[in-house]
Amino acid sequence: MINKETVLGILVEKLAETDMFPVYVSVDGSNKIIIEVDSDSGMSIQNCIDVSRAVEHSFDREVEDFELQVTSPGIDKPLVLPRQYVKNIGRTLRTVLPDGEIKEGILTAANDEEFVLQCVEIEKIKGKKVKKEENLHFSYKDIKESKLVIKF
Repeated sequence: MINKETVLGILVEKLAETDMFPVYVSVDGSNKIIIEVDSDSGMSIQNCIDVSRAVEHSFDREVEDFELQVTSPGIDKPLVLPRQYVKNIGRTLRTVLPDGEIKEGILTAANDEEFVLQCVEIEKIKGKKVKKEENLHFSYKDIKESKLVIKF
């Protein structure tokens, strides 16, 4: 039976010379392999095809049959790795805190432990609107999820 660790090992080896990286890998009991791959420079269909071929050619269907699905994380998917935050610096991010509070702002910095959102709030003080900017620091372990905000 094919397992997640084997697939992850293949991905790490095949992606080592690229700017692509695995985000999600699962293998179920029927050998259905689901892989999400992202890239620092953006994913293309050809990238997904290349990853699919690399994984597919690492297994012998005569020995063990499998189903393979390779995609990039959808725009509606939460960011899960610090590397995804780094690649999206400068974009608008909506972060949900454990208590359900939502913070939205420009992602200005990210590293392996935390990220920074520049949030702008409009407050009314003595009948006047005052723009208040604030840099909020969040540890990845202290948030529920973060998603990119798409503006048209």
